[in-house]
Amino acid sequence: MTDEKKSIPSVSVSYARNGSSTKANELGMRPMQERAYERRGEQYLLIKSPPASGKSRALMFIALDKLANQGLKQAIIVVPEKSIGASFNDEPLTKFGFWADWQVEPKWNLCNAPGSDNGGKVNSLGAFLDSDDKALVCTHATFRFAVDKFAVEKFDGRLIAVDEFHHVSADPDSKLGQHLGAFIARDKVHVVAMTGSYFRGDAVPVLAPQDEARFDTVTYTYYEQLNGYEYLKQLDIGYFFYSGSYADDILAVLDPTEKTIIHIPSVNSRESTKDKIKEVEHIIEALGDWQGTDPITGFQLVKTPDGRTLRIADLVDDDAGRRDKVSAALKDPAQKNNRDHVDIIIALGMAKEGFDWIWCEHALTVGYRSSLTEIVQIIGRATRDAPGKTRARFTNLIAEPDASEDAVTEAVNDTLKAIAASLLMEQVLAPRFNFTPKNPQSGPVEGFDYGEGGYSADKPNVGFNDETGQFHIEIKGLAEPKSKEAARICTEDLNEVIAAFVQDKTAIERGLFDEELIPEELTQVRMGKIIKDKYPELDEEDQEAVRQHAIAALNITQKAKQVALGDDDHPSANTALIDGVRKFAMDVRELDIDLIDRINPFGEAYAILAKTMREDSLKQVAAVIAAKRTSLTPEEAKELAVRASRFKKDRGRLPAFDAQDPWERRMAEGAVAFMRFKKEGRYDG
Repeated sequence: MTDEKKSIPSVSVSYARNGSSTKANELGMRPMQERAYERRGEQYLLIKSPPASGKSRALMFIALDKLANQGLKQAIIVVPEKSIGASFNDEPLTKFGFWADWQVEPKWNLCNAPGSDNGGKVNSLGAFLDSDDKALVCTHATFRFAVDKFAVEKFDGRLIAVDEFHHVSADPDSKLGQHLGAFIARDKVHVVAMTGSYFRGDAVPVLAPQDEARFDTVTYTYYEQLNGYEYLKQLDIGYFFYSGSYADDILAVLDPTEKTIIHIPSVNSRESTKDKIKEVEHIIEALGDWQGTDPITGFQLVKTPDGRTLRIADLVDDDAGRRDKVSAALKDPAQKNNRDHVDIIIALGMAKEGFDWIWCEHALTVGYRSSLTEIVQIIGRATRDAPGKTRARFTNLIAEPDASEDAVTEAVNDTLKAIAASLLMEQVLAPRFNFTPKNPQSGPVEGFDYGEGGYSADKPNVGFNDETGQFHIEIKGLAEPKSKEAARICTEDLNEVIAAFVQDKTAIERGLFDEELIPEELTQVRMGKIIKDKYPELDEEDQEAVRQHAIAALNITQKAKQVALGDDDHPSANTALIDGVRKFAMDVRELDIDLIDRINPFGEAYAILAKTMREDSLKQVAAVIAAKRTSLTPEEAKELAVRASRFKKDRGRLPAFDAQDPWERRMAEGAVAFMRFKKEGRYDG
């Protein structure tokens, strides 16, 4: 075992613990719920909010108002899996100040009903639609089959609430996505969509742009959520590379004194030994001496070398009876607030979305998961607030690529995906950015602290609002969105744009391993293409405004991380990331969009990768990627020609081949290549 290795966090974010996100108002609503309830009159409402922020109860408040005051007949709550149905059980809301209680007749919680999704449950949903009862809970699958059977018209005048909305997809093969499109086109229902991660691992949009434009969005950020906790003040996200079998290396990152969920790899993955039972046994043996099984809970009892007895829940067991017993013990409501009930949970496909264990301090995941969304959900297991829990962490244990492996390309892909997930989580966890152009008319915004000396009229400023967890950052030369939709994207959807960018294989490969890279090829050309593909309905000016806002958010976070980590890979203060943003902005002579475009968004990720991966493995990854490198494509040449045209408009001359600036030379090359491709007929139309 390689004890000398350590997990280096790629980001560590600290929070103020001001208690605001856990305080309720006179109606019993926490801040996120209150914010959502203020928009209860909207026909189409999208709630983006982290795990544990109270989305289920927010829906109850909104649904009760729609049923009592907005003329809707019924509320249908749709969840991705049966276990999440329990989140919508009866709640005595009047006890906390609200004017009605939330009630679902037992027969209408179809998540608890026997039978298949495409059988009796569909008929039950049909019976509900013909009844006078008000609320029903079912799975996404049951709902899909019911819409197929009864058609969208049968649901007129009802509220459809979709939990974990990221399961929806605009892909033509997604039944739920197609059904929602049909409901929106008919326009006879209300829809409340709720998610903690409004992006998908496959980079397919959740909704078609014309449908998404119908939704009013309520955003409650991770920063607001964690900053408002009472206890949890630090969250670390990191990846750790190992060679050989992960089971031999796991104690290098697993601390038995921390409450931990271990997700072992899928049996189809590279990291799996193909014997999941032996993997669990190996982990248990590494932790101490097995003492037997608790007869009541089914938990494994293990005595550690320091004399403590660990209670380990094994959810990997193939024996359904034993596994169900353990699962039931974990869900026992009487034990919800008992920190000593269980110490470590070992799972494979379970204990992810909707799983609620407030004491979890460490989510340890072996191997790359199927999507960024799944990683966000797993991290959410560790971000609950609980007494005495001041720090939480997520560690992704990844197999180093091995030159002797046949699957070296797959190994490299997994490594890149893990880095992409880490970059995205840094963005998700950071405070929210509000960018404005710096011009002579600029002035301070009320509620923002602009640091020592206050607001300066002479240079771009960085202000921070501790209450809302938001930055106000002035950038010289920043393009402003003109249309309402572009403004919405810049305000609400920058993380979704960044998710698409960091999942772009060409961008991340070149950003990490191309020594000759000119950053603008990623920040302008690659990001520009992603914006065009993602928002084709925007005009060119708005696409450029969205691009500038997205790359500013990504690169400023990356530079702030570099400042915050300093030389020792650990933040120096509770406000490290906030101080890092301010320090980066002050250290540069002037914060302008050209300077931001000249930063490689993956530079800091490479610095961390170089510290965590063995040198020979790193060279192996670089070699695999270098072998794939190609010359300019017609599409890239066209984008460079567009940039060259803008350059001419701004400077009054074309980019020069012999310019000192490498980006100017690249634009000149692109413009010539574009003319050549055009002559060869390589473009349509």
